[in-house]
Amino acid sequence: MDYRVLLYYKYTTIDDPDTFAMEHLDFCKSLDLKGRILVSTEGINGTVSGTVEATDQYMEQLKSDARFADITFKIDKAEGHAFKKMHVRPRQEIVASGLDNDVDPTDETGKYLSPKEFKSALESEDTIVIDARNDYEYDLGHFRGAVRPDIRRFRDLPEWIKENKDQFMDKKIVTYCTGGIRCEKFSAFLLKEGFEDVSQLEGGIATYGKDPETQGDLWDGKMYVFDERISVDVNNVEKTVVGKDWFDGTPCERYINCSNPECNKQILSSEENEHRHLGACSYECAINERNRYIKKHDLSEAEIEQRLENFKTPINQ
Repeated sequence: MDYRVLLYYKYTTIDDPDTFAMEHLDFCKSLDLKGRILVSTEGINGTVSGTVEATDQYMEQLKSDARFADITFKIDKAEGHAFKKMHVRPRQEIVASGLDNDVDPTDETGKYLSPKEFKSALESEDTIVIDARNDYEYDLGHFRGAVRPDIRRFRDLPEWIKENKDQFMDKKIVTYCTGGIRCEKFSAFLLKEGFEDVSQLEGGIATYGKDPETQGDLWDGKMYVFDERISVDVNNVEKTVVGKDWFDGTPCERYINCSNPECNKQILSSEENEHRHLGACSYECAINERNRYIKKHDLSEAEIEQRLENFKTPINQ
């Protein structure tokens, strides 16, 4: 465990994101860090991996900048790099929300709840807890009793809320996400939409799982992460599996991408079912001429036809 993974963000003004991104990339490479960082006029959002020494230097340097002096880092131990390359990219937003520019979490956002306060909210019958992440993240793991929005991307969440507003408008709303960044904007959006009692888990799931009081209690499954680890444990009290294999519905926590690059849908699948179904989420994707699984394994026509027979059993039953 000589490596670490840092997860962090900060809403703050960066006047020239293009120049900042270029210079910051050089700095990260000088420390042999790897990861993905987004910068915009509204701030910075990053996940990087590196040695303990390198990540210490990185955190010290970033905090020496007045704009990031109070930035919070979520730190995970790792056996090696969690990324293959280092990218720092300028963007319009540091998290793609599709929200209007008037939603500014530095101006107004939901009340912050500590892990202990959030756990109490989970146990309260008067509170609606909404997961602010994508559906495939929820399907791998989530807080017990949390609402699962039917969305594939965070930018679709505001529209989903508008369509289901009547269910939640007069309720006490609490929301959560991986590290907190999506909740900052989501809770600000809810307030703009007229919701009056809106709170968010400070520091996200990543902080909740490490809290000595909660120890990740009331979390089921694993937390999806956007690096090569794919998922990490959260609940240190009780281990549960909530993920279900896309093909047969058995307990599963292994994600793959559909082998059809035009689809690329993330599904939970055992190795056996991945092989049985040519790495594809459907028959249509399996027979796509660009199927990556078939090319990788150099399968014969007879082998392909044999495995296509497995799609005669209905998927996701």
